[in-house]
Amino acid sequence: MGARPVTDTFVRIAVDQPMPVLFDYRYALPEPPAVGALVLVPFGRREVVGLICEVTSATDVPAGKLRNVKAICSACAPLSTAWIALAGFAADYYQRGLGEVALPALPQALRDAARWNRLFAVEERYRLLPAGRAQLPGALPARASALRRLADALAGLPSLGLSDARALHPKASATFEEWAERGWIEAVDDGDGDAPAPAHLIPTGAALLPVLTDEQRDAVAAISGARGFAPFLLHGVTGSGKTEVYLHALAELLAARSDAQALVLVPEINLTPQFEAAFRARFAALAHGSIVTMHSGLAEGERARNWLAAHTESARIVLGTRLAILASMPRLAMIVVDEEHDPAYKQQEGLRYSARDLAIWRAKQLDIPVVLGSATPSLETWWQTEQGRYTRLTLTRRAIAEAALPAVRLIDLEEERRRGRASVEGLAGPLIAALKARVERGEQSLVFLNRRGYAPILSCDACGWVAGCPRCSAYAVLHKPERALRCHHCGWESHIPKSCPECGNIDIAPMGRGTQRVEETLASVVPGARVLRIDADSTRRKGSAQALFSDVHAGEVDILVGTQMIAKGHDFRRVTLVGVLNADTALFSHDFRASERLFAQLTQVSGRAGRAGPPGEVMIQTRYPRHALYQALTRQDYMGFASSTLAERRDARLPPFVYQAMLRAEGRTLEAALAFLEEAAAVFAPLPGADRVTVYDAVPLTIVKVLNVHRAQVLLESGSRAALQAALRAWQPVLRSLKGVLRWNVEVDPLDV
Repeated sequence: MGARPVTDTFVRIAVDQPMPVLFDYRYALPEPPAVGALVLVPFGRREVVGLICEVTSATDVPAGKLRNVKAICSACAPLSTAWIALAGFAADYYQRGLGEVALPALPQALRDAARWNRLFAVEERYRLLPAGRAQLPGALPARASALRRLADALAGLPSLGLSDARALHPKASATFEEWAERGWIEAVDDGDGDAPAPAHLIPTGAALLPVLTDEQRDAVAAISGARGFAPFLLHGVTGSGKTEVYLHALAELLAARSDAQALVLVPEINLTPQFEAAFRARFAALAHGSIVTMHSGLAEGERARNWLAAHTESARIVLGTRLAILASMPRLAMIVVDEEHDPAYKQQEGLRYSARDLAIWRAKQLDIPVVLGSATPSLETWWQTEQGRYTRLTLTRRAIAEAALPAVRLIDLEEERRRGRASVEGLAGPLIAALKARVERGEQSLVFLNRRGYAPILSCDACGWVAGCPRCSAYAVLHKPERALRCHHCGWESHIPKSCPECGNIDIAPMGRGTQRVEETLASVVPGARVLRIDADSTRRKGSAQALFSDVHAGEVDILVGTQMIAKGHDFRRVTLVGVLNADTALFSHDFRASERLFAQLTQVSGRAGRAGPPGEVMIQTRYPRHALYQALTRQDYMGFASSTLAERRDARLPPFVYQAMLRAEGRTLEAALAFLEEAAAVFAPLPGADRVTVYDAVPLTIVKVLNVHRAQVLLESGSRAALQAALRAWQPVLRSLKGVLRWNVEVDPLDV
């Protein structure tokens, strides 16, 4: 039955529900409806916020079943049709409903109709005065950690709002009043940044410092001279000044177009303060609020304000993690994706999107340039440059003339053992000697181990008992400072037992090493060294990571120990030695991407050494020094590694030469999950295009049980992206009809296979 003409106005609305359909409502409000507007609608027994995707005068829904739109958000201008198209593409490609993409991409304040009228309320903000910068740190009590977090936040930002201050200290309002009376801080106008800076106030060209190298200058010229959609890979060795290229190219853009906006993505939250400081220093002429950040670590109020600044065009530059790719930026004119290879750009829950891939699509949609930067590009991106689809811009040397790439040395642990050279708690003698030499010279060292906690296993030698998580098929990690066993998969925690729960033996002992144990060992083998650990455990509190990194940059640390949090992006000017522990475990992983990730990880952490003059050295402890990956690393030969690895991928028919998707199921038992997947595979076979897709057998995940839920998966593969997408699209309604599991999801382009 076709649509029947009516005289009323109707709207088709997307809501955050796992259904790939729009819902029709009658619109009878005095404000005119607009595509992209947010509205409050009844949905089942609740009232929810939805997005108007279409305004029409016809509907197929019977009049008796139509419901009315309750309210429209007049405080926020409608989202653009280009933004809705971006959300629509993401929904279609990643096999989700439009509402599942569009609504979660908005700040919580916009998804709560009760807060709409308070969206643009002016918040009181404060900034640090010179007297406060000089006197405040010394006036704080030694153990006043909350007050110190407030002071650090004021010192690191142009201004701090009360809502964010209260998240750091519950009595922030009274504290700010006291500090203002002492002349340490002052209130500032929250609306200073509503207008963009005039183009002539933005530095450009030769006015920017430092002076660019020839390679940097060529890269900036290519990016600035691009017209329309132009994807660039900025392939630069660590320390080559990729950030300077971004800054210069953005300065040229903002100078040429007074209304232009730019989006800069970084992979980790802890990298945003460093980038923000560099951008604010370079674009000091931009008004307050013209540079904003977007990431999950922000307080909800600040995230909403920053999103609205981008949406209303008052923010000229947005710095953010992967969620920022879905920010509304009506005048977006350039996108930068720093460390584009990083797996953190792939969302692993909900909408499992790749921010890097969406950045490419969004740039093509808007006909603008996009810059992907990396010292170790993903093999997918490298293959695109090999095919001529992306333009490769190369920086072959470090930006500081006297700063050479560090020498990479492999410490053969088997050779050390044969020669009778004892290691101390996993630290080889040559590495310990090198660490001591750096401390004596007043230089900094970095020790990298991608395993947090004290030890990965607590066991009993008498009976073989191993501490495990009761809710997951995983070992419980020993955290000695907290005297706790903790599961890194579900968060379960327990006290360390005094004796073996199985046999009563009191000599239970840790096996293996985590960052906490390495920190403890370093304090004993390098006496007098100031050792600092940075990992997910030491940076749980808001602002703690920034404070710890500030200590490193200030030279208050001799040896920095940490996980991947310290491995990339940070410009440690005093670090001359990098030591790498326990890298061998990734050499023999079942994941075909493990070698690519390891090469990138080791290259990135190696790049922290010798960035500011004194020669750097990297020492990697390994039992396999002749492995091809390590040999390529010692030669600093990414191109050789990429070429050989791509050849292996081509022969094995692995991405980027084929396209993959994964169906995962979670059940109360493993048998239930596997049965669901087997049935799903059976109903897939007759679907249109299924003959061009290979469906592999259902298998349990490596960590099969998490939170008492059992998990299994089926891998699908095709040489045609279009065929895979068409088959997945036809499969979705059939999957929704199947029963027997708690949850299931389809992931397109999975990184963890």
